[in-house]
Amino acid sequence: MPAILMIDDDTELCELVAEYLALDGFQFTAAHDGQQGLAMAQSGDYQLILLDIMLPGMDGLSVLKALRASQYCPVLMLTARGDDVDRIVGLELGADDYLAKPFNPRELVARIKAILRRVELTQVPQSNSDSVLNLNGLLLNPASRQLSCNGEVVALTATEFQLLELLMRRAGEVVSKDELSREVLGKRLQMYDRSLDMHISNIRKKIAVYSSNEKIQTLRGSGYLFLQGEA
Repeated sequence: MPAILMIDDDTELCELVAEYLALDGFQFTAAHDGQQGLAMAQSGDYQLILLDIMLPGMDGLSVLKALRASQYCPVLMLTARGDDVDRIVGLELGADDYLAKPFNPRELVARIKAILRRVELTQVPQSNSDSVLNLNGLLLNPASRQLSCNGEVVALTATEFQLLELLMRRAGEVVSKDELSREVLGKRLQMYDRSLDMHISNIRKKIAVYSSNEKIQTLRGSGYLFLQGEA
């Protein structure tokens, strides 16, 4: 029974989400201000955090930044409809996905399950993913779930690792955004949804710390291409 922590000052919404998640067997705990929520999130007792942006005491983006500085726990941001800036900043800070309020509880459960599946895949090597990938200066080891660049370990979130692994396994081939969204994010690509682009951008930034060579090329209107380069 995965344990979910919801950090949101809307107590009625928390009660509604608690009832709905209980039907799917999730354990649920709520915190109603940012500082309390951060302390609870850092305890390591939860498999996923539902994080509202507008919080008393400490806003959600500050909570996310502090959490990412200390540990990795999947985070699904809850944002007001139309708050594109908050969503982009949240994804840049390492949120795994976002969902706009008001939301359909079924959609919330689907997003939670998709994120947890991604995390599980990064923890349990797949039988067809035994081979180490050594391409364009990157060494990706599916068994240890580790990426290194020029001998330096690059810390990736579960979502980032899966995106990069898929692109590296299809090196030299254009992979459409819709396929990446369905295979990794667990959802169809929606118009104006920047989450996939932001995850790719985060991967590029993390790799760029150790290498100036381009690894992932954007083909506008088509998708992304991992450049084979030299092993």
